[in-house]
Amino acid sequence: MAQTGWEMNLTRSKQLMGQALGLIPGGVNSPVRAARAVGGDPPFIVRGQGARVTDVDGNTYLDYVASWGPLICGHAHPEVVEAVTRAAADGTSFGAPTEAEVTLAQKIVDRVPGVDLVRLVNSGTEATMSAVRLARGVTGRPKIVKFDGAYHGHADSFLVAAGSGLATLGIPSSPGVPEALTKLSVSLPYNDPDAVGRAVDQFGHQIAAVIVEPVAGNMGVIGPADGFLPGLRRLCDRAGSLLIFDEVITGFRVARGGAQERYGVTPDLTCLGKIIGGGLPVGAYGGRAELMNRLAPVGDVYQAGTLSGNPLAVAAGLAVLEITSRPGFYESLEDVTAGLCRELRRIFEAAGVPATLNRVGSMFTVFFTDTAVIDWRGAAGADAGRYAKYWRAMLGAGVYLAPSAYEAAFVGAAHTPADVEQTLDAARKAVSAL
Repeated sequence: MAQTGWEMNLTRSKQLMGQALGLIPGGVNSPVRAARAVGGDPPFIVRGQGARVTDVDGNTYLDYVASWGPLICGHAHPEVVEAVTRAAADGTSFGAPTEAEVTLAQKIVDRVPGVDLVRLVNSGTEATMSAVRLARGVTGRPKIVKFDGAYHGHADSFLVAAGSGLATLGIPSSPGVPEALTKLSVSLPYNDPDAVGRAVDQFGHQIAAVIVEPVAGNMGVIGPADGFLPGLRRLCDRAGSLLIFDEVITGFRVARGGAQERYGVTPDLTCLGKIIGGGLPVGAYGGRAELMNRLAPVGDVYQAGTLSGNPLAVAAGLAVLEITSRPGFYESLEDVTAGLCRELRRIFEAAGVPATLNRVGSMFTVFFTDTAVIDWRGAAGADAGRYAKYWRAMLGAGVYLAPSAYEAAFVGAAHTPADVEQTLDAARKAVSAL
């Protein structure tokens, strides 16, 4: 029998965590899953359906993690499951070209303004590291500019003032990254074009690229300030550097063509992931034809991958892109998320709990602070201890949020008005614990 109310029975999950600690570093295969930052025990999930997941102890939760973003259509969507099943019956991997890869590439090119050609890879990290290599190869320059609190995957170049799991665990950088390599990464405050301008003045002739999440999603959700993204475009043009949008999270999430469509700014290179694999491992990077044609086998910049364009991931991605292309999909998602966030704000205000709620499209974050959060400094200044209490209370009330104060919550098409009401009821109870 599933547990309800404030105290969930996590007996089997605790047992599995104990076993995993003896087999897997920290008991998890990705650090933030451990839930250490929120002082709780992670539920071990056995199945998902629609907007809900169920753990090994039989507890069912409304899910706002959504596998960290890709499940925009919900868990086990029938069309996605059918597409993957059909693909698997024909073979799981070939290491050779397939027609479906061409079809997915066409859909990406059709929907993303800044992409003429696209290369499929296996993860968001592969996409960003490959895009940076391409930028360095094209420009002949060594340095990249990133932003404090931004997480672009775990490649060495990005583990400087990074967000996401490193911020959650209080790790400022990572041993194993050579100091000489970190000197090639310049990290600046997000939403501060003046700081970028100063960096361009100082290092412009050395900067290969500026890489940015157009909507930050790894220090919590932080949207771009007015003029920030156009300012980056102008500064990159002035310096002869490439502008890279990391849209691994925002691509096909905040608009049909991603953040670059939403904000009307076109980068030189775009990194994608998550949604284009429908919950299976995938990534991609693309851009203008003259840049992408520098890649092997037609060009001199090398990048490869045995499982790139895996037929199962491609099949899932094609199904999801088909669903999200239907009329009204993004408008409905925007309305549901806006309504949820509007009511959450009212709940916090009525309870006298200081909270800033940032939302862009169907992703949002609650920061427990009474000041606006526009950069990493603001995110880091929020009350992470209060978020931990909130997380535990919401989990106990049957709502599964990211076990980190520095991650996004994701609303999907499977979330119904009844699910929103259940979430709001849980939040009303949770604020009493704060």
